[in-house]
Amino acid sequence: MKQRNTNMAKYQVPQWPGDIVMIQSEHTGAVDILSADLESADLLGDHRKASPPLMAPPCIWTFAKMKEFKSKLGKEKNSRLVVKRGEVVTIRVPTHPEGKRVCWEFATDDYDIGFGVYFDWTPVTSTDITVQVSESSEDEDEDEEEEEEIEDPVPAGDVERGSRSSLRGRYGEVMPVYRRDSHRDVQAGSHDYPGEGIYLLKFDNSYSLLRNKTLYFHVYYTS
Repeated sequence: MKQRNTNMAKYQVPQWPGDIVMIQSEHTGAVDILSADLESADLLGDHRKASPPLMAPPCIWTFAKMKEFKSKLGKEKNSRLVVKRGEVVTIRVPTHPEGKRVCWEFATDDYDIGFGVYFDWTPVTSTDITVQVSESSEDEDEDEEEEEEIEDPVPAGDVERGSRSSLRGRYGEVMPVYRRDSHRDVQAGSHDYPGEGIYLLKFDNSYSLLRNKTLYFHVYYTS
């Protein structure tokens, strides 16, 4: 992608009061130094508004009772769906006034799926859980060629492209999208509410050109 030239670039956001921000011009090489205490500085103020707070890490685990899990959820309404090839399914889970923590469990038939969790800092007007389907990830480069899915074991750290870069900029990142072995063990996790907002549970099958994925999922909150 083409990079747009700007007069200011390569600055580091201060982490603590009293830190110094160094801003270097790409054209002249000159360095300006701003104090982090300058709350009225337009550049710092705009950046603080645009950057979401850092998220605490989630608790994640797996369990092996795959058959029992699928059998139970297969009988429940809205707990089973098909994520088609090339699709990304987002389950939007609002924070609940009676809860303090969101919990999730999921599994798939036969093949793995990408999964990640993000948090949208927005006022909650309804506690209804909703499902959104998109044909591809919003921030994927249009000129990037899609690769065929590899069914061999994927090494840890293979981040699925899809939602990672755009969502990191717009929302708080609880855990990035990785391929999960949800066809071998039930994947589970939880996260304490950082405040009021909506959790975005991303099930990413955009890397697969050939296979739909049957997903079994359970989302709930605890106090």
